[in-house]
Amino acid sequence: MYAIIENGGKQYRITEGEKVKLEKFAAGEGEDIQIKEVLAFSDGSNTLIGNPYVGGAFIEGKVLSHGKAKKVIIFKHRKRKDYKKKNGHRQPYTEVLVEKIHMEAPHGA
Repeated sequence: MYAIIENGGKQYRITEGEKVKLEKFAAGEGEDIQIKEVLAFSDGSNTLIGNPYVGGAFIEGKVLSHGKAKKVIIFKHRKRKDYKKKNGHRQPYTEVLVEKIHMEAPHGA
């Protein structure tokens, strides 16, 4: 069983019991979170694709930690113009343990 979720303009393929680094959440460490932006859901035999999201599908997870990714160096220059500019960036992330992928039955089924 897996799901494809949207987070921070990116898509992630996740399974139950997996640790994944997502864009920073406001939740504190140890708190439970729900992610409702499920783009696709598959249980092995059936696959549901949302328009844009799958109705009734959500992810339950627990926030493990917050951190920053490796530093990315941004270096701009203009040849022969004595222009150099160096900058760095560390993207914040939240590490989440995916506990359960829920798929509620559609109404009227």
